[in-house]
Amino acid sequence: MTDTPAPFTAADHAARLRRAESAAADAGLDGILVAPGPDLVWLTGYRPVETERLTLLVLRPGEEPVLVVPKLEAPDAARAAPALALRDWTDGQDPYRAAASLLGGTGGTGRYAVSDNAWAMHLLGLQRRLPDTSYVSLTDALPMLRAVKDPVELDRLAAAGAAADAAYEEIRTVRFAGRRETEVAADLAGLLRRFGHSQVDFTIVASGPNGADPHHEAGERTIERGDMVVLDFGGLKDGYGSDTSRTVHVGEPDAEERRVHDIVRAAQEEGFRAVRPGAACQDVDRAARAVIDEAGYGAYFVHRTGHGIGVTTHEPPYMVEGEERPLVPGMCFSVEPGIYLPGRFGVRIEDIVTVTEDGGRRLNTTSRELAIVD
Repeated sequence: MTDTPAPFTAADHAARLRRAESAAADAGLDGILVAPGPDLVWLTGYRPVETERLTLLVLRPGEEPVLVVPKLEAPDAARAAPALALRDWTDGQDPYRAAASLLGGTGGTGRYAVSDNAWAMHLLGLQRRLPDTSYVSLTDALPMLRAVKDPVELDRLAAAGAAADAAYEEIRTVRFAGRRETEVAADLAGLLRRFGHSQVDFTIVASGPNGADPHHEAGERTIERGDMVVLDFGGLKDGYGSDTSRTVHVGEPDAEERRVHDIVRAAQEEGFRAVRPGAACQDVDRAARAVIDEAGYGAYFVHRTGHGIGVTTHEPPYMVEGEERPLVPGMCFSVEPGIYLPGRFGVRIEDIVTVTEDGGRRLNTTSRELAIVD
């Protein structure tokens, strides 16, 4: 699981750049502006330090992609993305003049999508130079740009899922009772790294009443016998995300705890069964939610059923009511219904699923039965 895959090639990144330019043209955009972050890494392989100095990839349909970069970082950019043309600027110069010249100069107009993590100071600086331009969030304009994964990306997501599964199998063997949530969370983080994760994004360990908070941060509560414990953990392995949830019980559960877990497990199964090409994203949410509603716990399922995953652990598409976008083979997302009973306990079960030509395939394969831990 810790074998390092071959890096993406210049041809891979060139194809992604062409896809982005084509998508921009189809959306009626004059271009895409990409700041340091996951979009820039996905498009070019370049991961610069994110600082107050402007770095910006300018993509315009029919024109050569250009990376505006501080002069002191130009050598690193040239090595990381040798196929990109560079426009460098030096400290003391106005970096927005360099960027504006690529968009038609001071008289430039047009509508551009900007990567979501661009710094406000950089966008405002560009707007001062180009007051007749307009901007929209890249996620709003092109939400599906990274959504459909190619076979190599699917392999990396599957490997990340398998590594998270291995971490879950190991964490089930550790002692829970009498230990703080933070201690078990540290065990989980260590296991994710042991199985090949370079980055741990979250390790939710929510015991007893804390399990009723879907995004509970592991705290100093001591886990007790009789507690239900929600485990939700993931991060990046070889640049692609993992994210899985299982709920365990310390000692034997009572009848209600078993029943609620069974309902969530059935809801998760129905959500998975709704995955198929052409189905709407909201169909997955509806299928899972219907099971929980019918069981009388609808008021306690307080979040969407799923989110996309790729070079980040949360990205489009989203499995939520109102999202009518159709599922396409190669999309990857979570299916994670839950029930959260305030002051008592919570249950969540989550797998990453990819859309296939005739349905869906789980990338997490550990048991979804209620596990008993010590």
